[in-house]
Amino acid sequence: MDFDVKQKRVTVAGAARSGLAAAELLARRGARVTLSESSPDVPAPERLTSLGVSLEVGGHKPATFELADLIVLSPGVPSEQPAIAAARRRGVPVIAEIELASRWLLGRVIAITGTKGKSTTTALTGRILETAGFQVTVGGNIGLPLSAQVDESTAETLHVVETSSFQLEQIDTFHPWIAVMMNFSPDHLDRHPTIDAYASAKARIFENQLTGDWAVVNADDPMVLEMARRGRAAIRPFGRRHPPPEGTAVEHEWIVDRRSGKSERLVPLDAIHLLGPHLIDDVMAAATVGVIAGAAPAAMTAAVESFRGLEHAMEFVTAIDSVRFVNDSKATNVESALRSIESFESDLVPILGGRFKGGDLRLLRGPLSDRAKAVVAIGEARPLIREALAGAVDVYEEDSLRGAVRRAYALAHPSGVVLLAPACASFDMFRDYAERGTRFKQEVGVLARRSEM
Repeated sequence: MDFDVKQKRVTVAGAARSGLAAAELLARRGARVTLSESSPDVPAPERLTSLGVSLEVGGHKPATFELADLIVLSPGVPSEQPAIAAARRRGVPVIAEIELASRWLLGRVIAITGTKGKSTTTALTGRILETAGFQVTVGGNIGLPLSAQVDESTAETLHVVETSSFQLEQIDTFHPWIAVMMNFSPDHLDRHPTIDAYASAKARIFENQLTGDWAVVNADDPMVLEMARRGRAAIRPFGRRHPPPEGTAVEHEWIVDRRSGKSERLVPLDAIHLLGPHLIDDVMAAATVGVIAGAAPAAMTAAVESFRGLEHAMEFVTAIDSVRFVNDSKATNVESALRSIESFESDLVPILGGRFKGGDLRLLRGPLSDRAKAVVAIGEARPLIREALAGAVDVYEEDSLRGAVRRAYALAHPSGVVLLAPACASFDMFRDYAERGTRFKQEVGVLARRSEM
């Protein structure tokens, strides 16, 4: 039976990208939509009201949720919000925006998650499939929200969707043809009550898969393998450190597809133009999806060759004198920062800090002791960083990103690397990781101009 919302009272919580797209989609499908936002403003209110969407700003009113027939959550809105929790107790269904959109998609879904690397993998997977001639849309947690893709969906469309734990914890029927899990480590413990709750949310990506579906998983991560084994999909592993006998591996400077005792070359490693060996994992995962979908190796190589990565993800900014600056503002958790740090051998000066989301900062002690000249700490997490790294590396504190960039440059001189890899969220100082990364690049630009005088 088709999912029908005509004349249903639907409350959308959160007016970020996903919430706006969901509200517009619901209104076009005939629902009586209220968009509820905790902040005092909603972007482009005239567009929404012209579609018949009612706006509720400045807080979530209990009646708006308890009297609804359906509640749709933006990823940034916790389901434990009092108004939402009360409505759920009264029996009102609460679903994620990706769940809503997926009920109207005509094409198949390729869903990608993981603690680190999902954005790069999502973008590269889309690039590979487009190069191979498939009809592709890319989005979800990056780019276009899934709700904004529904009207363009056809039976031939492949929807490549980055999915976060916040989205996955509120799914019901969301069904990926291919589910990709890159890795798992503690994250978002400021939002999820425990590591187990975070793991359970991530594992839901496999929950509705059937025997004809695929789980593409990292063979180097035992927890990811265990999550996938609980599902019904066929498992197709990829592994750089522990190459699977059947799956995607690295042999003789090539990413290869191992099958039935034979290896087919897919992508040469010298076609990869991304900083950091851990990003080879992202390419391997995307290539594995390409194999399942039927993309030719030549198309994969061409796509990888032209891919220069995402902004704010191990992004080379510039060099001043012989000091290099790298922007990895998307490294918002300890595991991500660890991989960034391990991409460099010596003379490293990382900028760490922000709003801590959980995890163990002490995991950075060994890698920093081996390769860092010093650390510059910013934001609310400064005392946590200083305590965690005491005795392993010198920690300098700065009140602003401008001060941090200048201090890090002085410490890295004459030929080191300044790396923004915060291991924390940005919300204490910036709107999001993108604003933090952009400000970092701006401050580096100011420093570069001063050095030329």
